[in-house]
Formats: sequence, structure tokens, C-alpha cells
Amino acid sequence: MTHHERWDGAGYPKGLKGTEIPIEGRITAVADVFDALSTARAYKPAFPLDKCLGILRDSRGSHFDPDIVDAFFARLDDMIAIFREYGDADEHNAVDWNRLH
Repeated sequence: MTHHERWDGAGYPKGLKGTEIPIEGRITAVADVFDALSTARAYKPAFPLDKCLGILRDSRGSHFDPDIVDAFFARLDDMIAIFREYGDADEHNAVDWNRLH
């Protein structure tokens, strides 16, 4: 329920801010937004990886906990490996995980 809260307090449903947001919600917020950006949805195509990563970087400290964003980028190679193994690769996804690195 807390993954829609924002680090700066502008989220919902309770308007929690900073460490008031449970760690699980802060982690899930980054993962959920990255997934939503990087995969095709019924209402939009997948964004290219550089755009996805740019949005996360730009939202560090406003939408997202800076430490969680830093941890995400520290393990980016591992996440790419997971997407390569388990992600959907088709014509609807702009990110071709198998062609990275």
C-alpha cells in the first residue's frame, strides 16, 4: 500500500514522507516504476532503457528514497541479468535485455 507514497511527501494514500514510509514501500516504489517504464503496457510502449534510468535518476530525492535509487544503480548489472533470463522479449518492448552489456 505504501509504494505510492513519495519521498518528498507528495504521494498517497497517507502523504507519508521520508523514513515515515516503510522500507518495503520505498523499495517497491523504485521497482514498480522501473517495471512500468521498461515494459510495454496496454496504454503505452516500453521506454528505452536510458530513458527509464534517467527518470529514476531525476526522481532521486523527490519521488524516491535516494539510498534506494543508489542501491538500484549499484546492482543494475544484476537486474539486467534477471531481465535477460526471465523478462519478456518481444516486438512490444523497447528494451532488448539480451543485447545489453
